[in-house]
Amino acid sequence: MKVLVTGGAGFIGSHLVDRLIKEGHDVVVVDNLSTGKRKNINREANFYKADILGWRLERIFHKEKPRLVCHYAAQMDVRKSVQDPMFDAKSNILGLLNLLEASVKNGVQRVIFASSGGAIYGEQESFPATEEDPTRPLSPYGVSKLASEQYLYYYQKNSGLDYSVLRFANVYGPRQNPSGEAGVVAIFTKKLLDEEQPIINGNGMQTRDYVFVDDVIDANMAVINGDVNDTFNVGTGRETSVNELFSNLLNQTGSKAKPFHGMEKKGEQRRSCISAGKINRLLGWEPRVSLKEGLIKTVHYMKGK
Repeated sequence: MKVLVTGGAGFIGSHLVDRLIKEGHDVVVVDNLSTGKRKNINREANFYKADILGWRLERIFHKEKPRLVCHYAAQMDVRKSVQDPMFDAKSNILGLLNLLEASVKNGVQRVIFASSGGAIYGEQESFPATEEDPTRPLSPYGVSKLASEQYLYYYQKNSGLDYSVLRFANVYGPRQNPSGEAGVVAIFTKKLLDEEQPIINGNGMQTRDYVFVDDVIDANMAVINGDVNDTFNVGTGRETSVNELFSNLLNQTGSKAKPFHGMEKKGEQRRSCISAGKINRLLGWEPRVSLKEGLIKTVHYMKGK
């Protein structure tokens, strides 16, 4: 099957491209390389350096005629979305609409959309959150992901374009960019290995659900191969505080750094944890990599860079 992956030079997208190619699919990658890296792109993929907002996207779809689109290109920094909501909406909402229009015009059968289980629920009422829980995002990033899910529903009802939504928890692992403000595992790991001081926002008691990238790709493939059209949380159902994460990374890196707390950031949730019960029941997926094992693999990768 021919699959087009947007953001295929990025963290999660490049891992997905590798797996798709390994399983025998014909893969097209579209990435503007604003945050993704050319070295992440599998050599067997057909790569186009292009922006999902640009006029070239429709031409690429017309030429390649993908059957499936996996949409991973996004503005993914929660804090940046708070600082510049219009930039976030332009990238995440208008970019999606450009992609959906190109998909409908060129016979795409299905879209897999990378949403956010971390940002979309806001301050949760129950833990872990299920797909049926209220969605009350506290950041423009979370709002844009929720709006995108609604647009996918609209296009399915009006154009027959099938889709599945994967609401990811906090994904971490090899290839995650440590230079931005998103991806606390990568940021902390790099600073600790470079003997620099990481900054813990606020009191560090805020929790997240950390899921390893290999497990996320397994979930993607389960949805693709299962040929289901639904919305799924992809997480571990376990909460880990930033303080606890920092302590674990100290052990894995051997750093002697001490906790240093900075200001609390606007738009940051206090607790976030999602249930993967639905995808487990319907497709048999469950996370296999423990946080300790995942951190060991991540630190090992970053030591080799």
